[in-house]
Amino acid sequence: MRTRSIVIIFFLLIAAFLCVTARCFYLQYFRYAYYRDCSAKQQARVVEKPRRGTILDCRGRILAASSRVETVFAEPKAIESLKTATAQLAEILGIGQSVIFKTIVSSKNPGYVKILSKITLTDRQRGRIRTIRGLGIESGWKRSYPMGPAAAQVVGFIGTSGDGLAGLELKYNNQLSGKSGQSVFFADAARRPIGIKLLTEQVNDGDDIVVTIDSAIQEFAHSALLKQYKDYQAESAVAIVMDPSSGGILSLVSLPQFDPENPASANAASLCNWALTTPFEPGSIFKPIVTAWAIDTESIDRNETIFCENGNYRGKGFGRIGEYRRGFGNMKIREILKESSNIGMAKIGQKMGKEKIYNGVKLFGFGEKTGIDLQAEDAGIVRALSKWDGYSVARVPFGHELMATAIQIVRAYCILANDGRTVQPYLTKAVVGNDGNHIKLQQPGAVASYIIKPEVAKWIVTQPLVDVVNDGTGKKAALKKWQVWGKTGTANIAKAAGGGYDEDNYVASFAGGAPAENPAIVVLVSIRKPNKKLGKGYTGGSVAAPVAGEILENTLNYLELLTK
Repeated sequence: MRTRSIVIIFFLLIAAFLCVTARCFYLQYFRYAYYRDCSAKQQARVVEKPRRGTILDCRGRILAASSRVETVFAEPKAIESLKTATAQLAEILGIGQSVIFKTIVSSKNPGYVKILSKITLTDRQRGRIRTIRGLGIESGWKRSYPMGPAAAQVVGFIGTSGDGLAGLELKYNNQLSGKSGQSVFFADAARRPIGIKLLTEQVNDGDDIVVTIDSAIQEFAHSALLKQYKDYQAESAVAIVMDPSSGGILSLVSLPQFDPENPASANAASLCNWALTTPFEPGSIFKPIVTAWAIDTESIDRNETIFCENGNYRGKGFGRIGEYRRGFGNMKIREILKESSNIGMAKIGQKMGKEKIYNGVKLFGFGEKTGIDLQAEDAGIVRALSKWDGYSVARVPFGHELMATAIQIVRAYCILANDGRTVQPYLTKAVVGNDGNHIKLQQPGAVASYIIKPEVAKWIVTQPLVDVVNDGTGKKAALKKWQVWGKTGTANIAKAAGGGYDEDNYVASFAGGAPAENPAIVVLVSIRKPNKKLGKGYTGGSVAAPVAGEILENTLNYLELLTK
């Protein structure tokens, strides 16, 4: 009998052990998620967002920066007395109690109600709010752009998640973003911390970016271009100021503009960076580039004379070519550029042949992206050599049958200003580590290769392109203190369908720089579709040249003051 009792007890113990094991297995594998969530409720997690890096201009002035802001929130289910809590908070914040009360009561979320956001509290206000059960404070960051729309296309903007969506904010998002930190505590049922930190991940602020843009020059270009853009009711407009020796972009303005702190209100045209994303037929501002290449390859001599057919040039394989204003007879190369003769350029093209023209166009960087450190750059259009014909040979030299972006054109003019040496456009000078010490230089190294001979580039700049400003179509860009050089362009806009050109709409441009003997800066101004019906003009000489002259004068005066 005793043995039997022992056996029964033994089997009961085994059964109990198996039941416990089965229960543990059930809890471990089938109820894991439920108890994990329950456990998580006993923790308070504090996520610390990093400060997004600052974007600074070349002289340390702020283009984009983040400042700490706070949000006061309520957790309705944790509030003991709604009337008392709202009265106390109203007195602390200086707002109506009824507003706070209504905000909390009307919310369908018992765990979180935002009461007031993007504010800065005093230490005393923070301390008092934290003593009220059911109320809390969250810290965050607000991104601000001191130059506003004036630099929006370059600097860009961020989205609601805090990531960059355009401009430098997008291009250098990884460097600017930093890394979030997190602290985890034991907490009571109301998720108030009651124990020590379990885990802490260090927050790392974003790196700062130093760029080539000069805020003062950006403002010069923006104000001059914006006035002309509005006065001529244009569709869009671009102004770029570049250092021809280094390739650094001192200013880049694209209109229409938008507010980087409120990008949701912008339309597609405003968000578009017309300097990079919208190629166009450059027209006459392309003539100095082809002429320089023709002289460099000895296709023509700078002193030779070309008969310009008195304004009417016809031939098999290239059709008819006329002049914009009037016809010309015999002209030197220098005069062809000064008077902007299409026929003279067509004959230069025919002397070169399609292979030489094509090679020169490609060497100057057309048909390829410049590699500037911004997103969405367009490569433009240069048709394959196999598709060129007599029509191409006669028209590419005066800026038809190819599409170029504004940044490509200003880079080509920098090659002329830089004694024929190639340059690489860039915007970012350095990345400064969040410790304030580590600096990574970003600018491209010096380029020694020549596209054309220095003496050819020098002659183009100091002779025919000076003539254009002093006695030709670029007179409105002339300055008393400095010798300006450059070329105007008035390009028809190709029709979207059906072929041919729109005779009512043009792109008015001026490209050049100053001083002519040793160019300090190169400027491109391009204004698309100035309203011809206003009767104020629509050509590069009347619309774009005055803007370029104003930018050049203000910029050169400013740079001169800095050196004193």
